[in-house]
Amino acid sequence: MVGDTLLAAVIALLDVLIFIGRTAVAPSEQPAPQPWYITLPVILGVVAPIVFRRKYPITAAYVTLGFGVAHTMLEIGVSSMITTCIALYTLVAYVSRRSGLLYVAMNEVVALVQTPWQFPDQWIPTLIVVNLSLAFSWALGEFVGARRAYHAELEQRLRLLETERDQQARIAVAEERARIARELHDVVAHAVSVMVVQADGAAYAVRGQPDLAERAVKTISSTGREALTELRRLLGVLRSEDNGGERTPQPGTQSLSELAGRVRAVGLPVQLDIVGNVDDLPAGVGLGVYRIVQEALTNSLKHAGPGTSATVRVARVGDRVDLSIVDNGKRTSRSLLGVSGGNGLIGMRERALVFGGTLEAGPRSGGGWQVTATLPFGGN
Repeated sequence: MVGDTLLAAVIALLDVLIFIGRTAVAPSEQPAPQPWYITLPVILGVVAPIVFRRKYPITAAYVTLGFGVAHTMLEIGVSSMITTCIALYTLVAYVSRRSGLLYVAMNEVVALVQTPWQFPDQWIPTLIVVNLSLAFSWALGEFVGARRAYHAELEQRLRLLETERDQQARIAVAEERARIARELHDVVAHAVSVMVVQADGAAYAVRGQPDLAERAVKTISSTGREALTELRRLLGVLRSEDNGGERTPQPGTQSLSELAGRVRAVGLPVQLDIVGNVDDLPAGVGLGVYRIVQEALTNSLKHAGPGTSATVRVARVGDRVDLSIVDNGKRTSRSLLGVSGGNGLIGMRERALVFGGTLEAGPRSGGGWQVTATLPFGGN
């Protein structure tokens, strides 16, 4: 409002100077102006609404129009024309085209009635000047309004981009936490299952078969060390993305034979069949294959019972990998619930879905448990 107040003061000053100049001129040269107590209130009524034009644009415009009629009839100066143009510009730029068009129509009606009656000899040039002034004000209002709309849209887009960036950051954090949770579950669940089975065996054999108990304890020790190594790797990723320490490579399909050997050493006979070349699979697909096989064999260890054997088949068919992990163990209803509803199965399915694949797990009709999965790669 400070700028608009200064603008109104400058316009009022112009009219005051015109009034003073006309007062100083001899009455014989032109008609004497109206008395100051009429002139000054009319000037104030014309320019005062300009101060409030941004806060009350429509009210200010029509108050200006009303006082402008009296100002023009008294031929006080130029402020009525200037303030009318400013009011039209404000309506177009800050309110709407409809409000501006209605204001132009009102001004045209007033001009067509007042101008021929007040200026019968010059009413056509006067109307041309009035219309050109209104057209210029409209064009200026359109330009400023378009720039304001552009800046408003730009600010809105920036806010949306900031919101989208924050949401993407939260999604990335959630995905990373889910990935780490799956990795931790796979590492810990497999290692703990192996260690529990070996510890139970060592407890039974410690008196009658000390050699067997010693091998079981060694297996527990090596399994624990491997689990600690993988946990350190995961925690190292959490601490820093640029860790200069030693990194353990991620397991993949090339580690399946080692995994099968560890499970056999625990007491679960495993037959591993690999069809096709699976050594050059993408790292993510290879890790997914390894973790699915690891989780399925871990479930067999925990729930299948004694005398169980398992068959693992990994086949590369074109641009996909087919997995089949089958055991012949007998599960109780409680263990079936544990396998089907636990985090392990959820993790396996998520690993398959990451690559657009599928995974199914459930009891076999002839007994035992089966996990089948398909992981596409290549163009995906």
